[in-house]
Amino acid sequence: MSTTPEASQANQAREAKNVVLVHGGFVDGSGWKGVYELLRADGYHVSVVQNPTLSLAGDAATTRLSLDAQDGPTVLVGHSYGGAVISEAGNHENVSALVYIAAFAPDKGESVNTLIADPPPGAPVPPILPPVEGFLFLDREKFAESFAGDLPAEEAQFLADSQVPWGLDALGGAVGHPAWRSKPSFYLVATDDRMIPPPAQRIMAERAGATVTETGGSHAVYVSKPAEVAELIKRAASGK
Repeated sequence: MSTTPEASQANQAREAKNVVLVHGGFVDGSGWKGVYELLRADGYHVSVVQNPTLSLAGDAATTRLSLDAQDGPTVLVGHSYGGAVISEAGNHENVSALVYIAAFAPDKGESVNTLIADPPPGAPVPPILPPVEGFLFLDREKFAESFAGDLPAEEAQFLADSQVPWGLDALGGAVGHPAWRSKPSFYLVATDDRMIPPPAQRIMAERAGATVTETGGSHAVYVSKPAEVAELIKRAASGK
């Protein structure tokens, strides 16, 4: 896997016992419960950020508060839009490595909005409804198919019915200095993702010089495959 010049100069990740988990758009941090429990059982100190997803700047600031509270090297993990958040907040001195779970990895000046502006031909179109007073939602009837196709129907329905409004300022917030240019990064590609096309995930991962793992899974792979997600995080935490 190729690396950026900045990433090639970065030291290997320091060994970390702290993990900070950052959720994406339309959901809150509760989806990390399975990953949280597995990491805790292995002795990691795990924090789950609850971002309001009103703006990228606000979410990065909230994430930095969690990073401030860590007592040493920390693996910063983001799912989906959370990848933009960790790209912005991950320059924090406590961050030893970044882990992207089916996530956006914007470069300088890019936003989620710019990354989704030109989808690959034939790629599924996420069922995002027109904005209402500056906020976005997914169509509840299409939520399971697009976001959580490998979850039990009841669990997917709960996610659909408990959606968190995603602010247009979060979607359009541009990253200033992407942390993956100076921090080791890891990426889990969900090969059955119907929100972020797998080819787009691979392109972003390669551009970031990330260590890449692939698994069959929907966009909600962090919920459906917690063991595989936790294993990649532990690999990032090992500093190897």
